Amino acid sequence: MSNQKLVKSDVIKSWFNWFMFAQSNYNYERLQATAFAHAMLPVIKKLYKEPAEQKAAMQRHLSFFNTEPICGSVIHGVTVAMEEERANGKPITDQAFNGIKTGLMGPLAGIGDTLTQGVITPIMLAICIGITNNNNIAGPIIFILAQFIIMTTISFSMWMNGYKYGRLAVEQIMSGGKINRVIEAASILGTLVMGGLVGRFIPLQFAFTFDLGAGSIFSLQTDLLDKLFPGMIPLVLTLVVLKMVKAGVSPIKLMGILILFGAITGALGIF
Repeated sequence: MSNQKLVKSDVIKSWFNWFMFAQSNYNYERLQATAFAHAMLPVIKKLYKEPAEQKAAMQRHLSFFNTEPICGSVIHGVTVAMEEERANGKPITDQAFNGIKTGLMGPLAGIGDTLTQGVITPIMLAICIGITNNNNIAGPIIFILAQFIIMTTISFSMWMNGYKYGRLAVEQIMSGGKINRVIEAASILGTLVMGGLVGRFIPLQFAFTFDLGAGSIFSLQTDLLDKLFPGMIPLVLTLVVLKMVKAGVSPIKLMGILILFGAITGALGIF
């Protein structure tokens, strides 16, 4: 059982399995556990030659697991490193594997969800929607390619660094409240980005105009509101929607209300 070493291609195969199938087999009992075990398969086959050892290794990675799949991939890198140590005789128990995964999956899910869904995706949408609004087909193409490149790069680097530095480095990052500061900073940035998107991409404007005579037309939106408070109508709508969400209105019902509101006010010539 000694001198069982992984090469880089083994670790990459493991990462590729996770990256492609992380969310392919969710279930209510164990969520991402089967995807985790599938990702560990190349490593386990390389480190353990006996079928009984392979079976035991697969079973220990079928415990409950759930995290954000991009940034959370650092957990898998750490687990691969621990599995390699165990195959070479280090006294690492099944409980140690579960402890590392359980301890890291929650905080890294917070970081990953905030970074990928709250910062990166809104920023890319802001850029690419702006391009698309100019009737440029490059907008959606750039978005798809950029998202793939960015997410792949983050996932791969997190996985490889988790494997390289092992569990001690990750535990140091998680200690001392550093993790909370990272999440808070990313949340603030994401909130700023989303606020900018509201003002830019919700084109809700009053349609009221008044004929002042002598060919002069006064627009309530451009001649008054845009000069006093640009973006006021989208802001008001956003705050109303936020209040309804906090009041417990379901997203489906909320979308129906917004569609009905848009149809009625559009037909009446209000917006």
